[in-house]
Amino acid sequence: MLATGIDIGMDARHKKILQSNRSNLVQELDPSMLYDGLLSRGVFTQDMIDEIQSAGTRRNQARQLVRDLETRGSRAFPAFLECLQETRQDHVVHLLLDGDSPRPSVPNPVRPTLLPMPLNKPKDMPDRVDITPQPDVTVHPTKLDPLPSPYQEKGKLSPRPIGRQRRDSIQNYKMDASPCGHCLIINNVDFEPQSELNNRKGSDIDCDRLERRFKSLNFVVLVKKNLKQRQIKQELSDLSKVDHSKYDCCVVIVLSHGTEASHSRFPGAVHGVDGPSVPVQNITSYLNGQHCPSLQGKPKLFFIQACGGGERDTGFEVSPDEFKPSMGGVDDQTDALPMSSSSDSLSMSDEPDARATLPTPSDILVSYSTFPGYVSWRDTQTGSWYVETLDNILEENVGTNDLVTMLMMVNNEVSQISAKGLYKQMPGSFNFLRKLFYFQALPQ
Repeated sequence: MLATGIDIGMDARHKKILQSNRSNLVQELDPSMLYDGLLSRGVFTQDMIDEIQSAGTRRNQARQLVRDLETRGSRAFPAFLECLQETRQDHVVHLLLDGDSPRPSVPNPVRPTLLPMPLNKPKDMPDRVDITPQPDVTVHPTKLDPLPSPYQEKGKLSPRPIGRQRRDSIQNYKMDASPCGHCLIINNVDFEPQSELNNRKGSDIDCDRLERRFKSLNFVVLVKKNLKQRQIKQELSDLSKVDHSKYDCCVVIVLSHGTEASHSRFPGAVHGVDGPSVPVQNITSYLNGQHCPSLQGKPKLFFIQACGGGERDTGFEVSPDEFKPSMGGVDDQTDALPMSSSSDSLSMSDEPDARATLPTPSDILVSYSTFPGYVSWRDTQTGSWYVETLDNILEENVGTNDLVTMLMMVNNEVSQISAKGLYKQMPGSFNFLRKLFYFQALPQ
């Protein structure tokens, strides 16, 4: 699994530095920020990065990364330092450049001595001295004027309704290019026998719905059906190599079986028709700034119709005045691994990492059909609850509401449906958009 062009032996001095500082690296290193740089420099392959990410928590990933780095040849250590500098992990760079010397201990800060206030204090002296530490103040750069829009044929777009006006402090993403962007739909229906996954009858209905909907929203839609794991990765790689300079947005929709997966950003994974899965966080990484510079600063939307795990939600009782019960179809199925499957690919829930902060990718929104860990329901005759509801909400509200508001409407509608009169489903989103997002509402 070694990348081409990488010699096997690492310099003994560099290996000693890594080994002597391994415990500190595990404590300090944020591996999630390094994957793109190490991949682009040929230090690791995508398969190796996937394997490191499958280690689970940040500490375990850091431990595995350092261990694997020692086998990646003489260029691996300098490339590692470059990646650390690019991601502003300078404290780790300084640690490594000190060689195998132990990390100096940080002295305890000197606390100020507090003296009692005099009984006869001057009138202008405060009763209490505030010694609460104050946060650092970040000076933000001057706000740049927006670039002029290259789109001149304004007659093709419907005017923005008054209801879309928002506070000046909240901006909207530019969405006036025509077409506005690419939309890739991956529709996995027929699974190979060795996958031990059932065919997803009814998914073609979802696919047709979404293809029509996103064409009506002025996207260039490409549909790919029954892709194996490696084919999913290849389609995403091809999409990342497209020049998106003249477009304003990009959408990826995956309709497949799903499962839980170790992650540092976005939970869950989707299966290829051959069985192996692709983590959702890897799907999103294909369109980040490192792999797709022409989408920097532009919204990247991902819609995942798949199970987040194998747990079934039976819901809880609420006031009858709050919700009207809605029954799902008699042919409801889940998009999870079959309950009788002997496959061990369904992992336990991801262990939460104790680190207070993790880097969050900007301009990305991932909408899941179900809460992580739970099944997602699909009617074999009418399609999945989530896609049918999403399509209806878009049809009725796309001209007046932003995407996040519409997804909350989807959450509310789907939460009121019941499968077989018992099971429930709760969609949700991981939202890292920086502005309000409105689809184009083209005239009918």
